[in-house]
Amino acid sequence: MNAEEPADDLRPPRAQVGSSPQHLLATLLGEYLDSADADLPSTAVIAILGEFGVSEPSARAALSRLVKRGLIATRGRGRPPVYHLTPAAIARHRQRMRHFLNFGAQPPRWTGEWVLVSYSIPSSGQAARHAVRRSLSALRFVGLYDSAWIRPGTDVAPVRQVLNELLHQVAGARWSVMHVRFDEEAGPHGPASAYDLTGLSAAYARFIARYGPLRTAVRNGEVDAAGALVARTSAMDSWRWFPDTDPDLPAHLLPQPWPRQQARDIFLDIHCALGALAQARLVEVATPYWPDAAAWITHFQASPDPTCPEPTGGARAAPPSSG
Repeated sequence: MNAEEPADDLRPPRAQVGSSPQHLLATLLGEYLDSADADLPSTAVIAILGEFGVSEPSARAALSRLVKRGLIATRGRGRPPVYHLTPAAIARHRQRMRHFLNFGAQPPRWTGEWVLVSYSIPSSGQAARHAVRRSLSALRFVGLYDSAWIRPGTDVAPVRQVLNELLHQVAGARWSVMHVRFDEEAGPHGPASAYDLTGLSAAYARFIARYGPLRTAVRNGEVDAAGALVARTSAMDSWRWFPDTDPDLPAHLLPQPWPRQQARDIFLDIHCALGALAQARLVEVATPYWPDAAAWITHFQASPDPTCPEPTGGARAAPPSSG
């Protein structure tokens, strides 16, 4: 792929436990840079990642990997290199930030409908079977039985497309996509039993135990700008796992008490309170290598209005992307 071309096949780093340098850099760019017009010197990126203990070789490797994945591209042929976010990355970052910040703001609109996928693949199609399972998991389906996967809601277009792409040339493969309702949703044989809700509840409890004391420190004014950048990024990196994992089931299918709201309140308190401080620290670190840093570095913040849960830019929001 030409680094100067928009990345139609944008491939963000896979989320993982503990941040790799490229995953960390993708998080920082998504949080604090919102324009494809900004010229980002590699030296500034190295300095920023240094705040998190990332070495210069690892920072350069992270830059290279994000170029290959289409999140950033080089501008010109100068040395040291100058990078910019691609328009596709800007669009994705905005979408993802809305997803992360708005998740759990309102209870799901529940109609009782589920999408069920059933498929049969001959034993010779082992690779196709693994590909189907990976793709269904990415679409947030969960296995009810071996070849029957479900997710709440009614949208079937994405899964139809995936199954057609993966299986239309596999001899003997058959599949069906259905809208279904369960007579016994919450029972041991109903759809709720397919989810590890006990494990998810424990993950929320660990988040609360880890970041509850940080929220107290934030409220007491005990976190400085340098600490704010690392703490806010850590909280986001930990929280973002939940919107991508929690199936957002209605309350009558969840164990009670369900700890998500407490975890969300802690996350948003930290994220909101530390936004301006983290932004200021990024500007301070980047400016010696990037004199225009203050004009471009911003931060996302959740709206306090639950009826309009769009994230908003920071105090010095960058000009909108031209892409």
